[in-house]
Formats: sequence, structure tokens, C-alpha cells
Amino acid sequence: MTPNFARRIAQLLIGLILYGLAIAMMVRAGIGVSPWDVLAQGVSRQTGIPFGLTTNLIGLVVLVLWIPIRQKPGAGTILNVLLIGPSAQFGLWLFPQVHALLAQILLFSAGLALLALATGLYIGARFGPGPRDGLMTGVHRRWGWRLWIVRTTIEVVVLGIGWLLGGNVGVGTVAFAALIGPLVNLTIPLLRVPELVVREPVPAP
Repeated sequence: MTPNFARRIAQLLIGLILYGLAIAMMVRAGIGVSPWDVLAQGVSRQTGIPFGLTTNLIGLVVLVLWIPIRQKPGAGTILNVLLIGPSAQFGLWLFPQVHALLAQILLFSAGLALLALATGLYIGARFGPGPRDGLMTGVHRRWGWRLWIVRTTIEVVVLGIGWLLGGNVGVGTVAFAALIGPLVNLTIPLLRVPELVVREPVPAP
């Protein structure tokens, strides 16, 4: 195993685990979560399925939606489905619910920053996008719709369904939508593992 490949594996695993912990921090802050987590909360409340397992199941359903758009999963895609849910569930056990406004803001902000870092780690490892990001890019590639239109449409639909099911929509949801793009725009290039360039030997004169 080369040092470059070992770094990619480490980044992928650490990034996915931190991603789940970041989700749990924002959930425990209680001031709103991302659209996909609103959906997971809503489904969890309606079915009684634990939040972490619901996150896994939603990721699996989204992965099935890749089939008609001919999107191919990578190792990172599969591990995303398997690891984020248990990590989020562990985080919900680890972090207590907070109620004081200042504590809520601080916990949510820390979770948002950690999620941006985790996104940079796992995407920078170059093992394939997560199910949700892959759905967005796959629809964009398949039909040529603008990326921001695809993302906005998907997240508005997801948010609406999650809200109707009882998910927590709040100021944190708005903050997430406004800030996550600029944050990951910083972390992904910073943490991307460079591709190794194989140089062909120069023939002797």
C-alpha cells in the first residue's frame, strides 16, 4: 500500500465518521438541520426507526435512484451509506440535547464547521461521491440541467417532505443552506489528495 493510497483510505474513513458526528451535533442543537436530515428526522418520528438507521436507509434508497441515471457508485459511496448512520447514532448518544440559546448556536456552528471539514476529507479522498451528491451530479450529467437548479429542486422537495413528516426546520436549516456551499468550497480543494503522476523513464541518449 502506497502512502498516497493509505492517506486516501484514512481520509475517507475519518471523514465519514466525523460527518455522522457533525450531523448529531446539529440535531442536538435543536435549531434546525440540513434538508436531508429534516427528512431523516421526519421518517424516524413517523416510523420509530432510530435516526441513524433511517439515515442509512434513505442513503440506500437514493443509491437505488442512481440506476436509471446510470451513475456508478465508488467505494466511498458504499461506505457513505454504511458508516454515516451509525456514526450519527453514536453522536446522538454522545452529545446531550441543549436548550440554552447560546449553547444551541455554538453546538450548531461547531457541527456545521465539522461537517464542512468531514466533507472535504471524504470527497478529497477521491473514492466517489455520497449517494445524495451523486444523485445531483448524475441528474445534471444525464439531462444537462444546471447543477444549482438540480440541487435546489432536490433539497426543496426533500425539505418539504421532511417538514410534513415532522422534521425540525428552523434557523439552522437556513444557515446550513447559506453556509455549507462556501465552507466546502474551502475544504474540498484544501484536503483533496493529489493524483500520482507516473512519469515514463526518459530513454538514454
